[in-house]
Amino acid sequence: MVFKRLLGSLGVGGPAVDTVLSPGAVLPGGTLTGEVHLKGGTADFDIEDITLELVAHVEAETEDGEREGTVAFERYTVAGGFRLAEGEERSIPFSVALPWETPITELYGQALGVALGVRTELGVAGAKDKGDLDPLTVGPLPAQEAILEAFGQLGFGFKSADLEYGRIGGTGQQLPFYQEIEITPSPQYAHALNEIEVTFLATPGGMEVALEADKRGGLFSAGHDALTRFSVGHDDVRQRDWNAEVDAWVRQLVEHRSSHGSHGSYGSYGSYGHGDHHHDDHHAHHRSGPGMGTVVAAGAAGVAVGAVGGMVAAEAVDEVGDFFEGEEEGDEG
Repeated sequence: MVFKRLLGSLGVGGPAVDTVLSPGAVLPGGTLTGEVHLKGGTADFDIEDITLELVAHVEAETEDGEREGTVAFERYTVAGGFRLAEGEERSIPFSVALPWETPITELYGQALGVALGVRTELGVAGAKDKGDLDPLTVGPLPAQEAILEAFGQLGFGFKSADLEYGRIGGTGQQLPFYQEIEITPSPQYAHALNEIEVTFLATPGGMEVALEADKRGGLFSAGHDALTRFSVGHDDVRQRDWNAEVDAWVRQLVEHRSSHGSHGSYGSYGSYGHGDHHHDDHHAHHRSGPGMGTVVAAGAAGVAVGAVGGMVAAEAVDEVGDFFEGEEEGDEG
C-alpha cells in the first residue's frame, strides 16, 4: 500500500506509515515478517511505539439475527522509543509469530473468502493513530492440507468458509472466534448429509478437527445436526491414509445416533460431546485419486473450488476486497 498519512489526533503534517509484508502465505503458528516504512512529517515527532494488530472479519449470531464486524485477535509491539525527524524516512523490519489458531485464507492459491488483515498503529505524544491495513494471507498446515485434500479426493466440494464469533465448548480454543469450512457431500453421502462444517483448532503439538454435519431427515424423522471431533498430530501426517481416515470420520458422523438433547451445535453457547479420537499410526498408505492441485487446476468439483467453480472464488475476492475498503474508509472518517 502507499504511505498513509496519519491525521486524527496528530493533525495535518503528521508522519506517514506504510507496512509491507513479505510476499507469500504464512502458516498458522508460523513467522510473519515484513517492514514498517515511516516518513516524517512537517516537524519532529517522538514515536512511543509501533504496534501491529491482527484483525479478522467475523460473523456473530445474535437474538436480532446475524451480524458482521471486525475482531482484533493479536497485537505485537515491534518498535518504539525514538524520534522521527522532519521528513526523515526510516524502515523497521519485524518478525512475529502468528497464533496457531489463525484461520487459513487460501488453499493451493485459491482464496477461501476469509478476510484477515495486519493493521499498523503508531503511538505518538500519548495518542494512538491507526494507519496502514494490509491483507494477510495464511496457508494451511500440512495436516490441514492433507485432510482437505482427502475430502476433495473423496468427491466432497467446497461451499464457503467464514469466521464465527464464539467459543467451542470442551476445547482449548484460544481465539474469540473459530473458522468453519463448509463442504458439500460427495454423491456417496448426499442422501444423508446436506453439508459438513470443518473446524481446525491447532496447537504447537497437533490439532483438533471438529466436524459438524447438517443431516437430512428421513420419512419419519426430522433432520438434525450431528457432530464429533478427532485429534491429529503434526508429526504423523505422512503416516496416515487420509482418504480412509476422513471417510471413516464421515461414516461415524453419519451413523451418529445420539439423542437430540445430548448434542448441540458448537457455537457461542454450544458445546461438544466427548467425540472419538481416531488414530492409525502403525502403517502408511498412498492416497488414491487425483491430487487436490489437479482438481483445482481442472476446475472440477473439489474442496478448493466446488461445483460452481470460479464463481465462488470471485465472490470470495469481492467480499475480502469490500472488507478492506470499508476498513480504510472507516479509518479515514
